[in-house]
Amino acid sequence: MKVDVLNTQGKSAGRSVDLPDSIFGIEPNEHAVWLAVKQYLAHQRQGTHKAKEKGEIKGSTRKLVKQKGTGGARKGSIKSGLFRGGGRMFGPRPRNYSVKLNKKVRALAKMSALSAKAAEGSIVVMEDFSFDAPKTSAFRDIVTSLELTGKKALFVTGDLESEVVRSGSNIPKVSIMRAQDLNTYKVMANDTLILCEGAVEKLKAIHNN
Repeated sequence: MKVDVLNTQGKSAGRSVDLPDSIFGIEPNEHAVWLAVKQYLAHQRQGTHKAKEKGEIKGSTRKLVKQKGTGGARKGSIKSGLFRGGGRMFGPRPRNYSVKLNKKVRALAKMSALSAKAAEGSIVVMEDFSFDAPKTSAFRDIVTSLELTGKKALFVTGDLESEVVRSGSNIPKVSIMRAQDLNTYKVMANDTLILCEGAVEKLKAIHNN
């Protein structure tokens, strides 16, 4: 698939790049995408939640009332979850939420997401750019020229450009990441994907291996 390369003014740079069908033109596998998104969201959970249960809180071990003859239920410990200040019953415990996913399934999911965006016409290829110093206004001009104002846009660069990242970090709904860090969730969570030329080459190298 041939796509015109745009410059920072949003106009054609006079050349085009080839987005290979093996990455951007496959039949999307929705189940693989679902699995990859599920894995990403699961890995965002720390799993450090913890509540004290009956055996973990301080308190008297004295039996509150005699076992029989009161006409009420048995009350064995003030630390029971039935009483104020008692332990929580079946409370959360630390656990690992990570989900295992095979490498080939992750790759299939990402290519499915990229292919879906390409089919929607939601992928833009632009020339590589950089700044001498962080400049939010300069980055905002690029967003405006590409008609992305108000849209969730993900800029994918070939290499980590700290000035570019810092320039775009304060612009609402705009995010920036390297091609090697691109994942299925980020592709699906944004309205438009802006690939720099260097990012296209990196994606080709990653998926051809």
